[in-house]
Amino acid sequence: MAFATRPFVRAASSTAAATAAAKKLIVKHVTVIGGGLMGAGIAQVAAASGHTVVLVDQSDEILKKSTKGIEESLKRVTKKKFADKPEAGAEFIEKTLKNLTTSTDAVAVVHSTDLVIEAIVENQEVKNDLFKRLDKFAPEHTIFASNTSSLQITQLANSTTRQDRFGGLHFFNPVPMMKLVEVIKTPMTSQKTYESLMDFSKAVGKSPVSCKDTPGFIVNRLLVPYMMEAVRLFERVPENLMMGGPLGKAVPSNPYDSVILANFFKSIYLCLSF
Repeated sequence: MAFATRPFVRAASSTAAATAAAKKLIVKHVTVIGGGLMGAGIAQVAAASGHTVVLVDQSDEILKKSTKGIEESLKRVTKKKFADKPEAGAEFIEKTLKNLTTSTDAVAVVHSTDLVIEAIVENQEVKNDLFKRLDKFAPEHTIFASNTSSLQITQLANSTTRQDRFGGLHFFNPVPMMKLVEVIKTPMTSQKTYESLMDFSKAVGKSPVSCKDTPGFIVNRLLVPYMMEAVRLFERVPENLMMGGPLGKAVPSNPYDSVILANFFKSIYLCLSF
């Protein structure tokens, strides 16, 4: 009888191991690279939702500015969220800031992180160099994600040895206010990684949508042609078009405001990618 049960025990053991390997990573520690508007916003919502966060940038001066911006943003959030409970609001700010630290040494902080989110300059070479360097020091389980809005995630993933643990997390500005997050899965991204990124997005209070790794993903793929058509119309008939969007379609701003506010170089890159 004992002999007959051995294959069953081995099979059960293999099944248990496979199940354990397939378990989603629960993200607790987050490293955000880039203390600009997007990076600081991502760090804020991650810290506010109970994650341990390290915000990384090139200098202490930049990080001080980022931290100050986060504090001001938290005050605005608590003014609405805890309008009738100022003490609870103050406690919320204190807890959030306790979850947040800063560093100028990305290599030194990634050794204990679960998720690295890159939010630096939109430059393929610079991003590739960063991911290639961090790949050597981050633990095997660590997921890498880029907040890029225009570059191909697959090309970024190819700069590392963890293509299956690489995806896109495209937040929208201002991060604390905008609910949408585009979660980009490349052909190499594992299901486990994809589900972990979806769960993390929900944990920070966002509404994630699944995207293929195509230029502009979903929102910018729709937005850029809209802006380009606005430019073409303005070139032909500039008179009265400035009011066409707000009055004719009941949108909060006209497309020309969007053109001005959008990153022009990103728009050109996307248009050339279609």
